[in-house]
Amino acid sequence: MPDDLLAHALAAKGFMPPDEGALLHRVARERLPFGPALEVGTYCGKSAIYLGAAAREVGGPHGTVFTVDHHRGSEENQAGWEHHDPSVVDPELGLMDTLPTFRRTIARAGLEDRVVAVVGRSTTVAAHWRTPLSLLFIDGGHGEQPARDDYESWAHWVVRDGLLAVHDVFPDPADGGRPPYEQIYLPALASGAFEEVDAVGSMRVLRRVSGAAGDRLG
Repeated sequence: MPDDLLAHALAAKGFMPPDEGALLHRVARERLPFGPALEVGTYCGKSAIYLGAAAREVGGPHGTVFTVDHHRGSEENQAGWEHHDPSVVDPELGLMDTLPTFRRTIARAGLEDRVVAVVGRSTTVAAHWRTPLSLLFIDGGHGEQPARDDYESWAHWVVRDGLLAVHDVFPDPADGGRPPYEQIYLPALASGAFEEVDAVGSMRVLRRVSGAAGDRLG
């Protein structure tokens, strides 16, 4: 990953460890020549820099990353929760608003031509989405229902041989929350459509081995 973009990624607000970000960058670099990538859960843009760096390297029409978020924060980002950050609360509305921070993050990194923000709820956007994905990265809400919704809404758009990356997968309950493991990772494997091909820290990467984009998963 280019040093300039790595510096931006390390400085950005967010929760992506460098080694997991490096894996995300590598798989995006592998898959983007074959179709677009989409991230569910933008927050302030830290992981989008790793994806956007790969998109800049690929270049051309294939070097495009979409990132979907309503920018009001997940459950764990709200006031009183562990990952709440008052600096990204809209003072007028009293609500989380990470969109301005995301836009500054991507602009500073020089990636506005490669990273496309889609502002809306994951399920709403997915209901109208029809584009096959070469890479899907799910790092959205970590509650049981949001995690399940993200998987059921988006995973079927991954093309054959495309990749599904899932963040915060903790097989051991002592290491962290369970929903990404129980509601995304395990169902993907159980569907028979995906097999695990890589892992670093809490990041898991699965390749689609059966079916076609748009086919509902069992």
